[in-house]
Amino acid sequence: MKTLFLAWQDPNSRTWFPVGQLTHEHGLYRFSYLQGALEAREQAGFEPILSFPQFDYSYVSSDLFPLFANRLLRSSRPEYKDFIQWLNIPEHQDDPIALLARSGGKRKTDNFEVFPCPEQEADGNYHIHFFTHGLRHFPEAEQQHVQTLPPDTPLWLMHDLQNPFDSRALVLRTEDRHQVGYCPRYLAQDLYELVSSFPEQVKAKVERVNPSPTPLQFRLLCNLTAPWLEGFEPFSSPSYHPLSEAPATMGSAAS
Repeated sequence: MKTLFLAWQDPNSRTWFPVGQLTHEHGLYRFSYLQGALEAREQAGFEPILSFPQFDYSYVSSDLFPLFANRLLRSSRPEYKDFIQWLNIPEHQDDPIALLARSGGKRKTDNFEVFPCPEQEADGNYHIHFFTHGLRHFPEAEQQHVQTLPPDTPLWLMHDLQNPFDSRALVLRTEDRHQVGYCPRYLAQDLYELVSSFPEQVKAKVERVNPSPTPLQFRLLCNLTAPWLEGFEPFSSPSYHPLSEAPATMGSAAS
């Protein structure tokens, strides 16, 4: 089963909440709200998405729901080949879940973002790909330095304790101490646990640098591996617990 999470950002506080879970198994897509949606409602006034009107239902469809399908670049677009190259995904593996997992599915018209649930690799390790976040907030010199990084360049994690928006933020830097962006916020909690247990075995490195004029959000693709702790489950905090397992709709995707 492939799993993606949907996060929503409060436009006022800029706080991110995990609000939904999308799974794909046996040809069916299932969307369920998470406990984080109730937290977002209580703290920031989050309301159910129009196409998923009830928090306590699980929606099932044989087609990808429009909320997610509309975040994908159509394969008929002339820039599609460039796009999957930015994501470093082979063309024969460019299924919707893979594209959403790698790209994040962000749109300028709303405050949602998509991210994947890491899976345990055949070698027993935790492994995930991600684009660095927040590069636009770094000086131009640092943005230019990113362009010089070859694949497999090691990266180190630093805790940005005084970050005014997120005291748990993790900055990525190179050996010569150039800062090259932030780890996605959704990884912070799990990475703290992994780094605390295996500080020398959490390995982040450059996977691909996409040259300008690639948008900054797709400029630096990284990958990270770490030992998978016994009993460890990614995104296992109460915020990620589904609110319902009972399906509300079957068949065609919600509009």
